[in-house]
Amino acid sequence: MSEGRRFRDVLGNFPTSVVAITTTDAEERPHGMIVGTFTSVSLDPPLVSFLADRSSTTLGTIRAAGRFCANALAGDQERLSRRIATSPAGERIAGTTWHPSPLGSPVLDGIVAWVDCAVERFVEIGDHLLVVGRVHDLRVESLKTPLLFFRGGYGDYLSSAALLLDRLVGWDEIGR
Repeated sequence: MSEGRRFRDVLGNFPTSVVAITTTDAEERPHGMIVGTFTSVSLDPPLVSFLADRSSTTLGTIRAAGRFCANALAGDQERLSRRIATSPAGERIAGTTWHPSPLGSPVLDGIVAWVDCAVERFVEIGDHLLVVGRVHDLRVESLKTPLLFFRGGYGDYLSSAALLLDRLVGWDEIGR
């Protein structure tokens, strides 16, 4: 087994969220890509980040737009995730219902939450670029369970303890 394959196999045991990073081009056409590396970076100032392969065509569109929206996909959006991950660049979000975020990037219908960002910086790391965004706005859209990627496959997460806690602190009222 090659070291690269071993690396991927072991890291596949770390579950990741499935996030659609979206933006629009100069003609306001939607573009997107799927990442499993979305994370918060800083509370003050509010910053988030994700990693993108340098060859990503969507990365060039994000550079030109200077903004992006991170959409946390829901457990029932595996088909959308696969389409965004495998379709040609201009067709990834075609036919998907969305509305513009405050900065103008697509907020996809049916997601768990979104974070709207202006690009703060790009950092070259290996064969990827770390994209850091300054949070402009964010919102929880639904109480659906999130879509996760684990050991090469999709799934969702539901914790009965989390549901009980949500009820106790009133989080189950969001989105109603």
